[in-house]
Amino acid sequence: IFYKLLPKHQILKMKIHPSAIVLASLLCWTSTHAFVPKSFGGHHRLTSLHVATDPSSTTAKSPTDSLQYAPITLFGKDHAGANASDKHLLGGKGANLAEMSFIGLSVPPGFTISTEVCDQFCNVWNQELPPDLWNQVVESLKTIETEMQSTFGSPENPLLLSVRSGAAISMPGMMDTVLNLGMNDEVCAGLAEKTANPRFANDSYRRFLEMFGSVVLGIPRSHFEDEIDDLKYEKGVYEDSDLTADDLQELAQKFKGVYTAQGMEFPQDVLVQLRLSIGAVFNGWMGARAVKYRQVEGIRNLLGTAVNVQAMVFGNMGDTSGTGVCFTRDPNNGNKELFGEFLINAQGEDVVAGIRTPRPISELEGNMPQVYAEFKRNTEILEEHYGDMQDIEFTIQEGKLFMLQTRSGKRGGEAAVKIAVDLAEDGFIDKHEAIKKVLPEHLDQLLHPRFPDVENKDYQSAVVGKGLPASPGAAVGRIAMTNEKVVENKKNGIPSILVRDETSPDDVEGMYAAEGILTARGGMTSHAAVVARGWGKPCICGCTALSVDEQKGEITLTLEDGSTKTFKEGDFISLNGSTGDVLEGQQQVSPPAVSGNLKTFMDWVDEIRTVDVLANADTPADAKEARKNGANGIGLCRTEHMFFQPERISKVRQLILGNEKQSEAALKELLVFQRADFEGIFEAMDGFPVTIRLLDPPLHEFLPSLKDKPVLAALAKELGSTVDELKEQVEASEEVNPMLGLRGCRLGITRPEIIEMQVRAVLEAALNAIDAGVDARPDIMIPLVGKVEEFRHQAALVRQVAAQVFEERGKTCDYKIGTMIEIPRAALVAHEIAQEADFFSFGSNDLTQMTFGYSRDDVGSFLPKYMEKGILLDDPFVTLDVEGVGQLIKMTVEKGRAVKPGLKIGVCGEHGGDPRSVRFFANEADLTYVSCSPFRVPIARLAAAQAVVEKSS
Repeated sequence: IFYKLLPKHQILKMKIHPSAIVLASLLCWTSTHAFVPKSFGGHHRLTSLHVATDPSSTTAKSPTDSLQYAPITLFGKDHAGANASDKHLLGGKGANLAEMSFIGLSVPPGFTISTEVCDQFCNVWNQELPPDLWNQVVESLKTIETEMQSTFGSPENPLLLSVRSGAAISMPGMMDTVLNLGMNDEVCAGLAEKTANPRFANDSYRRFLEMFGSVVLGIPRSHFEDEIDDLKYEKGVYEDSDLTADDLQELAQKFKGVYTAQGMEFPQDVLVQLRLSIGAVFNGWMGARAVKYRQVEGIRNLLGTAVNVQAMVFGNMGDTSGTGVCFTRDPNNGNKELFGEFLINAQGEDVVAGIRTPRPISELEGNMPQVYAEFKRNTEILEEHYGDMQDIEFTIQEGKLFMLQTRSGKRGGEAAVKIAVDLAEDGFIDKHEAIKKVLPEHLDQLLHPRFPDVENKDYQSAVVGKGLPASPGAAVGRIAMTNEKVVENKKNGIPSILVRDETSPDDVEGMYAAEGILTARGGMTSHAAVVARGWGKPCICGCTALSVDEQKGEITLTLEDGSTKTFKEGDFISLNGSTGDVLEGQQQVSPPAVSGNLKTFMDWVDEIRTVDVLANADTPADAKEARKNGANGIGLCRTEHMFFQPERISKVRQLILGNEKQSEAALKELLVFQRADFEGIFEAMDGFPVTIRLLDPPLHEFLPSLKDKPVLAALAKELGSTVDELKEQVEASEEVNPMLGLRGCRLGITRPEIIEMQVRAVLEAALNAIDAGVDARPDIMIPLVGKVEEFRHQAALVRQVAAQVFEERGKTCDYKIGTMIEIPRAALVAHEIAQEADFFSFGSNDLTQMTFGYSRDDVGSFLPKYMEKGILLDDPFVTLDVEGVGQLIKMTVEKGRAVKPGLKIGVCGEHGGDPRSVRFFANEADLTYVSCSPFRVPIARLAAAQAVVEKSS
C-alpha cells in the first residue's frame, strides 16, 4: 500500500510507532519518495485513509493532490475518528460526531468531507467534485450501508441519508440541510411496504422533494408551501400531521409539478441526488446569509464548511418516534436543568423551523420514560466529557434513541457567567477554563438595561401579550415588519422591534439591526431564539396571541379577556425577553448591577489578568461609572470635553477671540470650572492614577458656525464687536487640515497661558483633594509630541507652574509628566523622549490615522468597499492594525524600555476596549495598561484575563 510522500522532518514529528518511523526514515534516505498516510499528523484515531491500489496513483495528477489532509473521515460504530481538536478541518459538527462515536454513544454512521475540500470546491474546482474524490464518497457510502444493513437506492431495503453543513464555528440556521436523501418513486413504494407505514413513506418523500428543490435547485420554498396550504384547505385540515397517506402521496405529485413548472426535473438517480446535495451545501458557505452572518460575527480565517453525510433515522414513524433539540443547561439563565423541546412523529426541521410549536423536554419522561432516562444519562456524559453546556439534537426511531449532534450551546450573557462559575465550582474546569467560557459580548449583554420592577402595577397593566422567553433582556423600539424597515430605521437612529410570524435565516440582517425580536410561532430552540441568544438580542417566540398582517402594516394581540389591541408599524412596544412579556409603549429600563455570579467571575478575571484596565473619563460622573465597572484609574481625561457645556463654551470663545483683557478674564473663570471638575475626578478615583491630557484639539472646534446667527450675535455683543468682525475672526482661525495643524503641544507652545491655567487647575485640585483626605495621583500628559524638544518645552512649563502653585500653597504633591505617542515620528525617536518622560500612552486613534494616511472623519467614503473587497479585514479605527500600527507600538515599547526598563506604557485610544486589540497590547506589546470607555471596562478586564490564559496555553 503506497501513500503520498511527506518530507522526512514531517514524518519524524508524527506520533507513529517507532518501528514505522525507522522504516519511513530508511525510505527517505533511499528514495526521493516516502509513503505515509495522507492524514492529520498525530491523530491516531483517524480512520479516513483511502488506499491507492496502484503504485502509480501516488504520482497521478489529480485536483485532490493539492489537498494536505484526508478529504473524508468516517464516524459511527468502529469508526471513532478524529476528536474535537480537529474542528478546523472537520467542522464542529463533524468533529463532535466523531467524538460522540469515540465515547460510545448511539450515533448513526456516516462520513465527513473536510472544510479543505470546501475551500477547493468553491475557489479552485469550479464547484465540481473531482472524479477520484467522488469515488471516495461512493466507497465511504458502502461503510454506512454495511453498518445500517441497508442499500442506498434499494426499494427493498432502502438507506436514506442526511447531508448537513458544519463549520468550525457554529452558524445556526445560516447554511442548508438536506434530509431523506435517497428517496424516489421506487424507494417510496418500497419503504411503504417495508415499514407497513405508507403515511411515513409518503411524508418522507414529500419532505425530500421540497427540501431538495429549495436547497439544491433554488426553487422558492413558497411554491411548495402554497401547494401544502391549498391541499390542507381542500381536505379541510389545519395541521400537516392531519393529512392522510393518500393526501401526502397526492402532495408529492404536486411537488413534482412545481419542478416541472420551473423547467426542471426531479432526479430519480440517488447518486445524482447525493452529488448535487453535497455541492449545494458547499456552495451554501458563500450564500448571502452565511456571508452576512460571518461579517456580523467577525468570523474569518476558516477554510469553509464541512459536509456531513449521515444515515437517516426517523422521528416521523408514528407515536413511538420523535425528534428534539435540548441544552444540558438553561441557555437563558444557566440553571442546571435540561432546556429543550421535542415533537412526537416529526423530523428535526419541524422543531427548529417553528412550523409546529413543540413540547417541553420534561414531558418526554411521561411519554417515553426509558428513552428519557437514557437521554438524560447521555446529556450528563456529554457535558462532563466536553466540560461545557451542550446543544444536542436527537431522534427517537420506534423507541430507540439516536444522538445526532452535540456542540457547545449558544447562550446569553447571564447564562454564560453562571455556567462558567458553576462548572468551575463543581470541579469540571479550573478558573482559567472558566474565563474562556465567557465572551466579551456576553458581558456587553449584562451591561445592557433591564426593566426595573416587573411586579409593579404600571408594568403589569402595560402587558398586552405573552410568549416564550427565548432570549433575555429588555428591548424598546418601534414595530418593524421587514428586514428593510429595520435596517432603514437603524440608519436613521430609530430603534426597532422586528415583528414576524416566524423568522428564517434570510432575516439575519434585520435581526442584527433590531433591538429585539417578536414572533407568533416557533419555540425556544427556533431559528429566531438561537440567533437572538447568540447576539444578546431580547427575543419572544411562540406568542400565539399575536397576529401579523404585513400587508396592512398592523399587528393584533388577543388579550386574556378575548378583546384585541391593534398596533401599526412604527408604534412603540417593549419586550421582556426574560419573562416573555410583550408591553405596549416605551417602558422604562434601568442599568444592571455587578453582583452574584458576575461579581465572582469578575473577581477571577482580576485575579488572572496582568494588565491594568483604566478608563477614558472626562467628568466626575464618568469617573464614578468607571470605578463602579472596576477601572484601576483614568488613562485619559480629555480636558477639552469639559468646555462644551453652554456656560463654559462662551468663555472658551472669549479666550480665543477676545482681546488680551477678555482672554485673561476667561482663563480665570475656566480655571474655576476645571479645578472643580478635577477635584470631583480625584475624589472618585481615590488612590488610583488620573491621567489628564492637556488641551489637544484645534481651537477652531470651539468656535461657532458662521450659519448660527443668534450665537454669533450674542458673542459679538459680549466681546463688544460686530457680527461681521466676528465672522472675519472665525474665518481667519480656520485651517485647511486642522487635524495636522495648530493643536496639541503646538497649541501649548504658541498659547502657553492656556497650558498654565490647566496645570494650575490640576495641581490645585490635587492639593484640595489631599486636604480633604483623598489620595490624589495626577499624571499630566502632553499631546501630539513628535520631537523631544517639544516635550522638553512643555514639561519645563508644567514644572514652572507646579513650583509656583506649591510655593503659594506651602505644600507639594507627587505628579508625573508623560506624553501621548500618536505621531509615527515619536515612535521612531521614542528612546529620546523616554529619557525625559515619566510615562507613554499611545493615542491609537491618531496613530492609526497618521500611519495609514486615512482621515477618521472621511474614511466612511471608502472603508466599506475596502472591507467588501478584502483590502481591509477590519475597520482599523475599531480593531488595531497589528501589522502596521502594531509594529510602531512594539518599536516604541522596545526603544522606551531600553532607556527606562520600568517605563509605564499604556494605550488610551478606543482600541483599549476592543478585545482583539487588548490581546495584542497584553501578549505582544507588553503594555502596562489599557484605557477605554467606562462602559467597556468590564469587557477590557475580561479580554486582558483571556490574553493571559491564551498566552499560557
